[in-house]
Amino acid sequence: MGDCGDAEDEFEDALEVIPAHCKMDLNTALSDSKIAIHLFFNNKFDEAQHILEPWVGTSMYHTIGRSIFLFLEALLTFEQASIQKASAALKSSIRLCNSYRRKTTLTQSIGNIMKKPNYDSYTPDELHAELCFAEALLLKALLTFIEDETLVSFIRAGIKIRSCYNSYKECNVILTSREWSENEKSYKEHFESGVRLGIGAFNLEQGLGELELCYQVPHGLRHVLCVLTMLTYHLVVVYVFSQEEGDLEFCDAALRQQLTLYPNGAWFLYFKGRLEFMRGDVDDAIKWYTASVESQDSWPQFHHICYWELCWANCVALNWKRAETYAAKLAEQSKWSRTTYNYQRACIMLMRGYNCLSRDELNTVNQLMADVPKYKQRIAGKSLPMEKFAVKRSQRFTNQNNRLFMPAIELLYLWNLFNVFGKRKSLCDNLYRLIDRNTKDLEKNPGQYGSEYEYDNKALGCLLKGVCLRIMNSPLHAEECLKSVVSMEKKIKEDRFLVPYAHVELAFLYKSKGNLDKAAYYLETAKKNYSGYSLETRLHFQIHCAWATLNERKAKTTTDLNDLAPDSQFDDNQ
Repeated sequence: MGDCGDAEDEFEDALEVIPAHCKMDLNTALSDSKIAIHLFFNNKFDEAQHILEPWVGTSMYHTIGRSIFLFLEALLTFEQASIQKASAALKSSIRLCNSYRRKTTLTQSIGNIMKKPNYDSYTPDELHAELCFAEALLLKALLTFIEDETLVSFIRAGIKIRSCYNSYKECNVILTSREWSENEKSYKEHFESGVRLGIGAFNLEQGLGELELCYQVPHGLRHVLCVLTMLTYHLVVVYVFSQEEGDLEFCDAALRQQLTLYPNGAWFLYFKGRLEFMRGDVDDAIKWYTASVESQDSWPQFHHICYWELCWANCVALNWKRAETYAAKLAEQSKWSRTTYNYQRACIMLMRGYNCLSRDELNTVNQLMADVPKYKQRIAGKSLPMEKFAVKRSQRFTNQNNRLFMPAIELLYLWNLFNVFGKRKSLCDNLYRLIDRNTKDLEKNPGQYGSEYEYDNKALGCLLKGVCLRIMNSPLHAEECLKSVVSMEKKIKEDRFLVPYAHVELAFLYKSKGNLDKAAYYLETAKKNYSGYSLETRLHFQIHCAWATLNERKAKTTTDLNDLAPDSQFDDNQ
């Protein structure tokens, strides 16, 4: 258990000095951590830090708790100083947790290969050291992806993630095989919540099941982190990467509970806004996002998450002027992706119409587009797909007489927000009228964008109209538009991504009509016949998710047919 393998190579110098163990008992450390978490999620960040600070470097939970706060700050700010500070704190956490772990001799390690260790002999401190070690190692590995962009660091981060997953698996074995005594109940509860959270975050197949088990341990130290993970999955991941629905009933119940505990908690006010947004209640979503912004100013970087949502919520409402306000805040204040922010701000301004923009505003758009390539970044040695797309579109802007065709509507589609329109008829109707008006204008005057990309723009218009008609439940007209995109494949000069995207949209259309075989055909065509196009990985995520639900539907259909079949013990003569 004490052998850390590759995971500890980076910390050899730090391990030369093992810290003296503090006198604080585990119970008190867990109690302090719960109080700190409660304060943290009630926006009392400084008070939470003050509870942890005195024992940092000696108490496991105080040390890793402070490291987690610094890790979150590093992600929110993306500033190198914050990243380095979080990295140093996590190194200290790993060093301290390792000093508490059960040490094994070479002979014992060989013996453990033949039979599992006697986990009943482990002390509570040694058990929690295993769990905290895995958590700290995971966070350090994740931080490495943004801390250092070299290939070597990328590989080392992958090795650490594998090592920490093995640690989580070991913790899971401990949880299920150890004989827990009655007086260890609280230790087990906190240990179980951490194990369930860790395994749930790693394993896609059993992940939700593990997270639900973690959720059922309400007094566990990591219960609130489990809730955040599940809310992130059901309200963000599902809607960004698939056409499925998250479990909104669970989210509603969980948020009612958490907002009772943390009525002014910025995180849960944000997720409440996201819940209403995914329900299509844009006005309520804006209200909750705004409440999240106003709830705290200790972490202004958290405001940027809400500004992002407020920007797109206003775009869904087609309130371009208001959306541009938040897009401007992001472009000016956030360092996550200035390329993306500058591009989307320019796109939103363009949606107001060229004739409605002042000379100064047109100059602002031109400057924003010119700045898009300047801030393009690399994370873990790779360019970000959406940034690459934005750079290409900024070049297209120049090549098309400083114009783009429905650029913000295209972004709404690419961020998978068309489904939000489908939740409200009024939103859908407004979107359709806007797309229809712009496509008709393009047909009348294609030269306004130059002649070089005529079919690229036409194909984009057909794709957007087809998707809009699909969510409006007009399958015949939707099919006609989407097949028009496919028919233009050889005439499209640059936007080759439109064709595989149209195939996947046809798959969604046929799936909704119950024609699973045709849906499978279009998914297979998109996956096998096209490659090397913009935002390919994003589409592959959707294809993967669609395949999974398609197979479930097929399996259910087969089961239902079997249930309808005559019972084999009877025949026509009985």
